Amino acid sequence: MESEPLRRAFRLFNKSFMVPAYRLGLGALIGNPFSGYIMVLKTTGRKTGRVRYTPVNYALIDGCAYCLSGLGMRADWCCNVKARPRIEVILPSGTLAGMAEEVQDPDECLRAQRQILKNAGFAGFFLGFNPFTASDAELRQKCQGLPVLRIRPVGIGSSPADPGGGLWVLMTILSVLWLAGILSKRRKTKDE
Repeated sequence: MESEPLRRAFRLFNKSFMVPAYRLGLGALIGNPFSGYIMVLKTTGRKTGRVRYTPVNYALIDGCAYCLSGLGMRADWCCNVKARPRIEVILPSGTLAGMAEEVQDPDECLRAQRQILKNAGFAGFFLGFNPFTASDAELRQKCQGLPVLRIRPVGIGSSPADPGGGLWVLMTILSVLWLAGILSKRRKTKDE
């Protein structure tokens, strides 16, 4: 398990950087083998009914998205998914709607755990072993009590470029900066 200060640091980073970046459609610029590959779960709070965003490491296997809860089923996002399994997933390449369920088959779970931890970059080593070289027995032992959720696609989700999304903010800022650059260049040309 990770320490409380590290958990708080991840929560702050996720809330202030990862979620806004993904909501703006910039997820494809973030993931890499070192920092890991992230998707953002868009769930509905089981108590509040409000939309919640949670970045998680993931793997795509056989047409489904899989993620692992490092805090077990007590994680708020897991409790939200259990209460309302219809969720949206913001992947680096787009958004999908899906039905989430906990994987029960031990072999499917092991396969997904290994791939998720491999895809997690440096965070994949936080459980105290190398997911690339660990035996199946070691992986099962170290990941005991950490559920794997499978998200089966059931439709497309709303992306940052769709109505109600936030990509227009970034595009407007970039357009204004581009226009300002052109006007500045013209003024310099006229002054010479």
